[in-house]
Amino acid sequence: MDILYLVDRLEEIVKAGKGLHIRNYRAVNEAEIWPLLDQMRISIPDEVRRAERIIREKERTLAQAHEEAERIVALARKEAARLSAEHTIAQTAEGRAVVIRERADREADSIRAGADLYAFDALCRLEQDLKRTLTVVENGIRKLEADQQRRTADMEPGELVDDGAGS
Repeated sequence: MDILYLVDRLEEIVKAGKGLHIRNYRAVNEAEIWPLLDQMRISIPDEVRRAERIIREKERTLAQAHEEAERIVALARKEAARLSAEHTIAQTAEGRAVVIRERADREADSIRAGADLYAFDALCRLEQDLKRTLTVVENGIRKLEADQQRRTADMEPGELVDDGAGS
């Protein structure tokens, strides 16, 4: 039985008792008090055992929490050491990556410059070839025009000229 309930019952019995002429004294019914006191004697050890069990459980929980905290701290230290090592490795790798990137940029610039020079030379040669071809085409047109004009001049009036258009 709950000890607080029994204490409340004792308080009710005392309050129900008759006040005596002597200051702060009350007469209570013995038939109600003795069974209540017996129940209190039985309940108090149960309450004490329950309290002791709760205290043991609390101590066990605290010990487990302490062990878990130590385990977490150990893991955190291990992880911090690993991250520190990784950080050092990462810094070294980053430094090497910068050097490699710079070298690659220089090589790419050199390759681009070479490609630009090659393209420029190829375009210049193509321009020369096109100019020669254009000169040949222009010379061919002029020759055909001259031949046409000569034929037209050699023709007698009224002859039709076949311009090759097929009309």
